[in-house]
Amino acid sequence: MNGRYRNILECIGRTPVVRINRLAPPGVELYVKLEAFNPMGSVKDRMALSVIEAAERSGALRPGQTVIEATSGNTGIGLAMVCAARGYPLVLCMAENFSIERRKILRFLGARVVLTPAALKGSGMVGKAEELAAAHGWFLVRQFENEANADAHTRSTALEILEAFADRPLDYFVTGYGTGGTLKGTARVLRERSPGTRIMLCEPDNSPLLGSGIAQARGAEGRPSDSHPAFRPHLMQGWTPDFIPKLTEDARQLGLIDRILPIDGKQALHYARQLACQEGIFCGPSSGATFAGAMAVAAEAAPGSRILCMLPDTGERYLSTPLFEDIAVDMTEEELALAASTPGFRFDQAAPPAAVDEAPPAADAAAGALLEEILADSERPLVMFALEWCEFCWSARKLFAALDLDYRSVDLDSVAYQQDDLGGRLRVALRQRTGQRTIPQIFLGGEHLGGCSELFAAYADGSLQRRLRDLGIAWREEARVDPAKLAPGWLHPRG
Repeated sequence: MNGRYRNILECIGRTPVVRINRLAPPGVELYVKLEAFNPMGSVKDRMALSVIEAAERSGALRPGQTVIEATSGNTGIGLAMVCAARGYPLVLCMAENFSIERRKILRFLGARVVLTPAALKGSGMVGKAEELAAAHGWFLVRQFENEANADAHTRSTALEILEAFADRPLDYFVTGYGTGGTLKGTARVLRERSPGTRIMLCEPDNSPLLGSGIAQARGAEGRPSDSHPAFRPHLMQGWTPDFIPKLTEDARQLGLIDRILPIDGKQALHYARQLACQEGIFCGPSSGATFAGAMAVAAEAAPGSRILCMLPDTGERYLSTPLFEDIAVDMTEEELALAASTPGFRFDQAAPPAAVDEAPPAADAAAGALLEEILADSERPLVMFALEWCEFCWSARKLFAALDLDYRSVDLDSVAYQQDDLGGRLRVALRQRTGQRTIPQIFLGGEHLGGCSELFAAYADGSLQRRLRDLGIAWREEARVDPAKLAPGWLHPRG
């Protein structure tokens, strides 16, 4: 490659292998493979492209046909990228207990997300995907059984690992299993071409599906027919579903697993945080869990051993999960002390007095006339004078949207108001009329309501609703909105 790519899909794979320096015990070489370097931030990008390309080649996926799959998030994000680039509509089924960040990323990429009850676990989202595919004639990916999933890692991940360790063989390969694609596809190549490499497979200690020795009930084509009896909810989203996937079972039957490592969820969170603050590697709970397994292997390995650990994704899609629950939003006591160690720019000081102006500059006649014309428009009696990139204007817009209120937004910083500084001149006219410098300024029926805070207060005390009724303005009266939740997130108490 010359550094230019024809599309985003050509950026998948070739992820770096990075040595761990501060966390690794002495005497061993511990490395991680950073799958967050894939374009959508996870190892599942590899599989997503592989299954779509295989379906195109076989004719199972027709041009323009909708793709559907069950996902905990990363597979869906990878599929959303591939489908966007290839022009396929995408529907994803996801249990409601997976992180909110994932839903937003998926919808941002153009996918539709159908949530299933958390109580039905992974089996519920798989069942819903099967049901929707059958009802609508959509292409169902079936990531847990699809051989193209494992093939992606046979063709890419395994070969990248062999190349990275061509100078001296790899002693241990540590991974989780999720769908089983990374496990089966990578391990079968390592078995053949690096037979001295031991395959160490991790799973949650409180949900030992493989470690239990209990067989998975299966139906047609090897698909699980029920949840595995050893499954329990665990902290590692996407690391194992509530069943043993066929690809994982294949790996076990082929003798590709040398040892199963039970991993404590608390250790998973601990090592995800340690990788961030001691190695500068930002990853999620499943990566922390796999790394915990690698650390256990390193503690027992012979001196000079080389260990490679898969880190499946990035940490950004877990901000609403327990991984970040102890991460402060406000300043900590230590940070407050740092802030207080120098005299200026502190929250515990009064703001410097505003410069005293003389009278506001006079508004020119044209701007004043335009202002009055806007306010006199009986067709659009609700008017907000706003800035396009103001958080308080966004907050007001959120309330209007929640109430389904029609309003006119005069965005003073927009291109439409730049000629002859019309936006600036209107601001002068607004200040002269209201005595207020701030934006937004909101008017209802030509009367000045105030800014965002006054809007929220009027909604909270009912005066906004009464005025809307008096003017005959329709809105969604059944809506119940908490304005405090619409305000900018940084408006929090200062400790």
